[in-house]
Amino acid sequence: MNHGFGIEPPSAHHHSPLQQPVRYVVVIDSGGSMVARLFLATRELVAEFDAGAEEVVQMTQGLASSRDAGSAEWDRALAGHSSSERAAAEVYTLDV
Repeated sequence: MNHGFGIEPPSAHHHSPLQQPVRYVVVIDSGGSMVARLFLATRELVAEFDAGAEEVVQMTQGLASSRDAGSAEWDRALAGHSSSERAAAEVYTLDV
């Protein structure tokens, strides 16, 4: 007899490697609105949201930004942005 009362029990947990911590926050213009993009140390995009969110202020508080989004190491990660957008972007490196 099923004592789950029609509710399926949760499946077994699968152990998988944890995701790396976010290393970079890039605040950049994207089609007329500012977005914050979160990248791993490998410059792999993991999240994107409105740069006006309070979380962006909290993540970048006390950090100095750089303007190196136009460098070659960001070419693949920011390929969809123009050179002027990349030059104006603020790159924050998080302490991990």
